[in-house]
This record gives sequence, C-alpha cells and structure tokens, in this order.
Amino acid sequence: MRSDKEYKELTIKEFTKAADIYETDQAGIYEMCKDDYPYISQELQKEDFTDLLDCGCGTGPMISLLYEKNPTKNYTGLDITPKMIEAGKAKKLDGVTWVVGDCENLPFDEDSFDVIICSNSFHHYPDPQAFFNSAKRVLRPGGRLILQDYTAPKPILWLMNHTEMPLANLIGHGDVKAYSLDEISELCKVAGLRIEKLERAKKFRLHLVARKDMGQ
Repeated sequence: MRSDKEYKELTIKEFTKAADIYETDQAGIYEMCKDDYPYISQELQKEDFTDLLDCGCGTGPMISLLYEKNPTKNYTGLDITPKMIEAGKAKKLDGVTWVVGDCENLPFDEDSFDVIICSNSFHHYPDPQAFFNSAKRVLRPGGRLILQDYTAPKPILWLMNHTEMPLANLIGHGDVKAYSLDEISELCKVAGLRIEKLERAKKFRLHLVARKDMGQ
C-alpha cells in the first residue's frame, strides 16, 4: 500500500502530463469531468455567494464557465499540480486567484469562502477526513460544500477500489479510493458539516451538498 506522499506524487505526475490536453478534444478520460459542470452550476444558482473556492481545480474549466457567466465574483482555484495552476493563470481572468496547494490542508484563513466546489478530485485524496475538516474550517458560517465524485453500489465499489484503482496506480494515476454514501455521511458528521443532499446519480456519480451551520 502506498503512503499519502506517494499517492500525491503520483497525482502531480499524472496531471503534469495532462495539463496540456485537459481542456482539449484529446482529453480522454478527463472528458467525463464535464458531466459535473451543469450540476455544480445548478447548485450555485440556488444561493448568492461572493467568494468561491474550487478544490482540485485543474486548469480551471469550471472557474472559466462561472467567470463567463459572472466575472464580478471572487474565484479561487487550488490544485496540487503546479502545471495545472500555470495553465489557469495563462487564461488571464481578471480577479481570479490561482494557488498551488494541498486540498487536505487548505492554505486559507478560517471563514474565507461562501462556497467550496470539488469536482472529480476527491478520490485522489489519501486523507479524506482532513479535506472535510479543512473545508469546514475555511467555509463561512452558512457556507456550502458542493462535491461530485465516484460512487457505486457496494459490490461494484469493492471492485473499483480493489481492482480498478490499483491498476490505475500501476499506469501512473493517483487514484486512491471511491466512497460509499455511508462513508461520505460519516466524514461530514466528524467534520461537523450538515448534509443537505447526498445521492448516487447516473454514471456512478456521487452528489453532495453539505453546509457549515450558522454559529460554527
């Protein structure tokens, strides 16, 4: 079994190679990330916000879409892979902040964001509880975490975690684990985030909306 550091090194190596094609027609498996964008946009329309953090932002495709709709918001993209952040910065989106950093230890002050989005990145985090704890810390009271990733019925989930992801590691991908709804629920509970939506959707997708309650 790999260490946390080894998983993160695999992820950086994988996405350093992927940075140049990430938003092109040759994106391959990364094309599936686009399936999450309409869902995130729909959730974001439910409540106004000023400051948004995209965890595992890649080259910033989601930030680009949001910026195009409303460039007056404050968007921050965070990714562990420097080349991904370089590609985001190259877009020259006025007012957007791009940061190289670890989603398990978010490099921001407490109560910094109204909303955090995380799309198709969470299965790369070797310490998932650290991510949820950190997300809760940097969210403002009343703020939301909107997360999409992989999930499946338990027999399929077992195969994904014990067959598919180890094979992906062997070919240079930094995948760690896909989670059941029960596991996500427990991660939120320990972090002190209140679940507003937690569901398994089509194409083995997990949809989560969790909130930091007022007064926290």
